[in-house]
Amino acid sequence: MVALTSVTPHSSSSYYLHPRFHNTAMESGACCMTSNPVGFSSRRLAMSSMSLGLGIRSAATKQAKSPAEEEWKIKRALLLEKRVRSVDVKEALRLQKENNFVILDVRPEAEFKEAHPPGAINVQIYRLIKEWTAWDIARRAAFAFFGIFAGTEENPEFIQSVESKLDKSSKIIVACASGGTMKPTQNLPEGQQSRSLIAAYLLVLNGYSNVFHLEGGLYTWFKKELPTVFEE
Repeated sequence: MVALTSVTPHSSSSYYLHPRFHNTAMESGACCMTSNPVGFSSRRLAMSSMSLGLGIRSAATKQAKSPAEEEWKIKRALLLEKRVRSVDVKEALRLQKENNFVILDVRPEAEFKEAHPPGAINVQIYRLIKEWTAWDIARRAAFAFFGIFAGTEENPEFIQSVESKLDKSSKIIVACASGGTMKPTQNLPEGQQSRSLIAAYLLVLNGYSNVFHLEGGLYTWFKKELPTVFEE
C-alpha cells in the first residue's frame, strides 16, 4: 500500500525560509522552486530541502504507541511488581459473593449481552474502528484482507469509563473470553497476553490497587456452568 503524503511548512506561516535565504528572497520580493538542474546531486537537493524547512508528513502514519500496545514482557513485569493475582473461576465467584469483588468484563458489549456473570460490569477495552483517517482506512483494509469486516481498535475511553463506575479502591477481577496467563510454561516462558491482562495493566498504571485477573477467562466460567445472565 502506498501511503499518501503531504508537504507541510516547518512553521505555521504560509511559507518558511531558512535564515540563510531570508534576505535574498525578501529583497527580490519572490520565492521560487526550480527543478533539479543537470549535474546537481540528489544529496545536495535533499540537503537544500531540509534547509528550507520542508517536512514530509505521511497522512497514513500510525499514531504513537499507547500504553496498551507496550511489549507484553513489560506489562507482565509491572503486573507482577504490583502483585496482581490470578484467580480461577470458582475462587472468583467466591470472592464476588463473600468479599464484594466486582467482575469487570472487558469483552465487546455484544458478547457481554449474550452472557455474563451476575453483577458483572462491562467496559470494553477494544471497540469497532470509528474514525475515517487515512490510518483508520488502512487498518480497515488490513482487516478486510483477512476477511474481517468489523475491525477493532483500542477504546480510548476505557479508563474514563471504568473510573465513572468504580473508584480506585474497588476490588476488581478483570475478565475476558480467554483469560490469558502470567504463568510461564515451556512453550510460553512469559505466559500469554490477553485482553483482561492488558486491562489489568492499564488499571494499575492508573492507580487501581486491588486488581485481580480471571485465569481461564469467561470461557471456563461458562463451561463449568457457573451462574450466568443471558440478556439476548
